[in-house]
Formats: sequence, C-alpha cells, structure tokens
Amino acid sequence: MKRVVQMAIALTFTLALTILNCPAQSAADADHERQVALASEQQGQYPEAAAAWRAFSKRHPGNSEAYAHLGLLEARQEHYKEAVPLYRKALALNPLMPGLRLNLGLSLFKAGALKEAANTFTSLLKTQPPSSLDELRLTTLIGLAWYGSGEYVAAVPYLKKATAQDPQNLPFRLALAHSCLRSKQYQCVLDVYHEILLLNAESAEADMLAGEAQDEMRDRAGATQQFRAAVKADPKEPNVHFGLGYLLWGLLQLDEAAQEFQAELANNPDHAQALTYLADSNMKLNHPEGATPLLEKAIQIDPGIELAHIDLGILYGDAGRPNEALRELKIAEKLSPGDQNVHWRLARFYQAAGKKDEAKAEFEKTKSLQKASDQTIMKKLHEAQAKGMPALEVPGAPLAK
Repeated sequence: MKRVVQMAIALTFTLALTILNCPAQSAADADHERQVALASEQQGQYPEAAAAWRAFSKRHPGNSEAYAHLGLLEARQEHYKEAVPLYRKALALNPLMPGLRLNLGLSLFKAGALKEAANTFTSLLKTQPPSSLDELRLTTLIGLAWYGSGEYVAAVPYLKKATAQDPQNLPFRLALAHSCLRSKQYQCVLDVYHEILLLNAESAEADMLAGEAQDEMRDRAGATQQFRAAVKADPKEPNVHFGLGYLLWGLLQLDEAAQEFQAELANNPDHAQALTYLADSNMKLNHPEGATPLLEKAIQIDPGIELAHIDLGILYGDAGRPNEALRELKIAEKLSPGDQNVHWRLARFYQAAGKKDEAKAEFEKTKSLQKASDQTIMKKLHEAQAKGMPALEVPGAPLAK
C-alpha cells in the first residue's frame, strides 16, 4: 500500500511538471517561429517569410502581428489589393497597432480605392499634432486621393494646405490647379498659375490650365494668348496644338486653326479630335478634298465624335452615297439628340431626297430646339485626352513593422 501511494505521488509530480513546462515550451516555439519569419522578411526572402507567417497565424489565429506582416509582404511586392484584407484583419485584431492604419490607407491608395483611402487618411489626420510632418503627409495624401477619385471640391482645401507647406512642389500645384479648374474655381486656377510661374516660368501645362480657366470665364482672347504661350513653352505637350486650334476654330480663324490641328497630328497621328477638326476646317475653307479619309480615321479611333459623323454625312451626300450619308447623320442624332444642327442636316437630306414628311418633321425639331452652345476648351480637351492628369508620386510607402 505504501508503494502504491509513493507511485501515485511520483506520477502526480511528473504530471505537474509537464503541465508547468508546456506553456514555456509553446512560448519558446512561438518566438522561434516569429524570429524565423522576421529573418526571412529582413533578408528579402518574401515567399519564405510569407509561408512562415502563415504557419504562425494558423497556430496563433488571434495574433495581429502575423496578418500585419503578411499584408506588408504583399505591399512590398506591389500586390496592394491582396494586402488590404490582411491589413483589415490585423486591424480587427489590434486597432491600436502603430502604423497599421497608415499602411492600409497607402495600399488602398495604390490599389486605386481612392475614396476609401481618403477616408482612412482622414480618420488618421484627426490624431496627428497640428503642423507636424505626419499631419502634412496625411493632408497631402488626402488631397491626392480626392483628386485622383475626381472629387475635386473635396481635394482643393487639402491641396491648398499641402502646397502652402511645400512651396517648391510643382506637381502638387498642378494637381491643385486641375482641381480648381474642374470644380469651377477659376480665380483659384489663375492664382495657382502665377505661383507655378515662380517655380517654372516655361510650364506649358500651367499655361494650358490658365487658358482653360480664362475660356470658362468667357475670355476667349486671354485663353488664346495662354495657349500660344503654351505652344511656345513646349510644342510637344499633348493637346497643346489642338487646344489652340480649337480656340482659333471657334473664332473662325480657320487657316491658322488647320495649321495647329496639323501640328497636333504631327505629334500624335491618332488624335481623333484633331483629325475631325482639321477635316471640318478644310471643309469650311472649301477644300473638302482629303477630308473623308481624315473623318473615317477619326471615327475608327473614336466613334463618339458627333461632328465627325455630321461632316462625313455631308461628304457622303455630296459624293452620291445617300445610304451612307443617312447612316452617319442618324448616328450623329443618336449621339446628340438635342443638337439643332443635326436635325437641320437631316431635314436638308430628306428634302433633297424628296421625303417631304420626314423633312418637315426634322425642320419642326430644328425650330423647337435651342442651338447647343459651343463647348468650352476644357470640355474639348477632356474629350481629347486619354488621361488628362499629371503623374504624381505618392508621398510615402508602407511602413516596416
């Protein structure tokens, strides 16, 4: 009996030691796994580091650090969309982890989720000391995020503050000028333009922005002067010749307008708007020869240019191709059903074809419609350009954990 009791005591003691030693061993193993993952990460061995952190997260599903580092690894490989859910998971587990919310915002920004990025940065901005570097960085990021998402009214105050604190930064001032222009704050555009001139007296883009603003303010002469300055500053700037040509076309200075459209095509032979307006200028100058292939090429590049279809309909009609002429005029009508000029052209077509009822109906539409006002240079340039925004560097990268 005594021996049985001794054995029981020994077994109990052994079990107690096992229980006491288990947590210590698990902690040691966890720390070893963590160090292996960190070492691989620091050595740039991203696949190995990711595998180590995934293994760690499976054993410790409540550990926010593993998800934060997995997100960081994806971001460092420019897999920003993949980084976002990992950062979100880490935030859900530990909302107070330093740098994590900023990393999420940066990945959202670089993944193109700009509105979400702006909101994320805005929540962070509230926690920053006034006039600190972090406040400036976040202010700039918010401005760029709203700008990139097309929320120009929201972008302006942040970009104003960012440029005031970084007076030598030309790209940010251009972004501010674009935002002011698109939010119809035209005096703001001109104010920023004068600031830009102090940094770069030969900025074609700034001249164009000022010209667009003046055109929106109905100062066609001032706008034309600005575009002439832009051409002088950089004759290779995208859309600069087209912009000047369009202004001259609107002023009925068609010979010079045609020269500018040709200059734009020398820079970019596939500029659909320049092709269209060159053909239209030549037609108005009674030189229709060669206009048809220009218009056909323009429509092939961009089928949504109403004027190209109208002019092509006219040329097809003059060439004895009535079916094709009607097709083009009908396409123009579909693109702009409220344009008086389209219905007047259709009425003339039906009248020439002896279709009195159709002609009468189109003439009635012409009478009931107000002539569409001429589009401003800003609208035309936005149609002409594929991107229309200056390239901007994101001020910051994901932080190391």
